[in-house]
Amino acid sequence: MLNKLKKMQKEMMKSQQELEESVFVGTAGGVVSVEVKGSKEVLSVKIKPEAVDPEDVNLLEDMILAAMNDAMRQVDEKTSEVMAPYTSGMPGMGGLF
Repeated sequence: MLNKLKKMQKEMMKSQQELEESVFVGTAGGVVSVEVKGSKEVLSVKIKPEAVDPEDVNLLEDMILAAMNDAMRQVDEKTSEVMAPYTSGMPGMGGLF
């Protein structure tokens, strides 16, 4: 039993490390993209020139925010998917990751 738990812990740590090193790309309007690692570290923000309108800075801000939220949502979904095998059957652990 203890060996099985140690093996499961090792597999979970490996899965978590792979997830943290994965890169997710959030986009908004096809003109703003944000790259985020699974650890939620922002790697880059890319803005196409046509997204920049000095008369409407609020739109650009909203698009950056939408792209960030899209990337973070992807990280959260993948985290839940990757951790599900380790948390299923453990009451209260399902929403932990």
